[in-house]
Amino acid sequence: MSEARIIKWGFIGCGEVTEKKSGPAFSLIPGSTVTAVMSRNAERARSYAERHAIRRWYTDAQALLDDPEVNAVYIATPPSSHATYAIMAMKSGKPAYVEKPLAATYEECLRVNRVSKETGVPCFVAYYRRYLPYFQTVKKLVEEGQIGKVVGVQIRFAVPPRDLDYNRHQLPWRVQRDIAGGGYFYDLAPHQLDLLQEIFGPIVRVAGFCSNRAGLYETEDTVSASFQFTDGLPGSGTWCFCAHESARTDRVQIIGDQGQVCFSVFTYEPIELFTRQGREQLTIPNPPHVQMPLIQEVVAHLQGKAICRMDSVSATPVNWVMDKILGKL
Repeated sequence: MSEARIIKWGFIGCGEVTEKKSGPAFSLIPGSTVTAVMSRNAERARSYAERHAIRRWYTDAQALLDDPEVNAVYIATPPSSHATYAIMAMKSGKPAYVEKPLAATYEECLRVNRVSKETGVPCFVAYYRRYLPYFQTVKKLVEEGQIGKVVGVQIRFAVPPRDLDYNRHQLPWRVQRDIAGGGYFYDLAPHQLDLLQEIFGPIVRVAGFCSNRAGLYETEDTVSASFQFTDGLPGSGTWCFCAHESARTDRVQIIGDQGQVCFSVFTYEPIELFTRQGREQLTIPNPPHVQMPLIQEVVAHLQGKAICRMDSVSATPVNWVMDKILGKL
């Protein structure tokens, strides 16, 4: 694409994630604007378009893709439709930016990659935490050797059930396997696993155990896993989505032979650095629209000004790891 070309986005899906995390950023970035939005719910599409001053709205994805004014597509639907919409977009010659995870299964990720390669049309994935100052600080501390040689990695995550988890007649889509690919693990763990693979390279060995302890829904609510990176670095993780409030935890611990660095993935607690000099806390603010740094990189890529590495190929290993942990592979 030409450097001078304005990237005119069409949104497929206009749910909660688009309200602040991502949606406003598309219009705040120079050379980028939102031209159309689509939802199968006409009232939701119309309301979103009116509230965000978007000129056109649709209830059919193909109609949005056929809009000659739209030259790039943001897919913000549940994971079960990610691959379908991404492939439709790329076959229409329009680059896609897809919410995480890339798809509901590893096999669907491979389909997306094949179509991207065949068409030459890029597909990007919203693992935006890679681009946030908070996590770039963590990566820099590790790469600079602040904690020496890294010898282990641990993920610990625990939260109580959400109110809607108790409503068997109207469960959240995030705990419906046919829509989400799994339970809350498939929704939240991707960010943690992607960050660790961004810092340490691909996970090449993994084993997991999953269970449903609370019985509130059919998908897993408790997961444990062990994994190993290319260079032999071992790691482990525990995820619990039915814990007591007193057990609430959001912590990643990177252990070195000269210290450790600890941080949260979702609550952005101050980064803790432990070295021979003692304990230091680092408070690193993030932008109000957290996807903005990544979207900015995607826009620059489409304008020929940069190369964004957060594409579908880069995102696929996360699905492989999760599917191995859940026994889907």
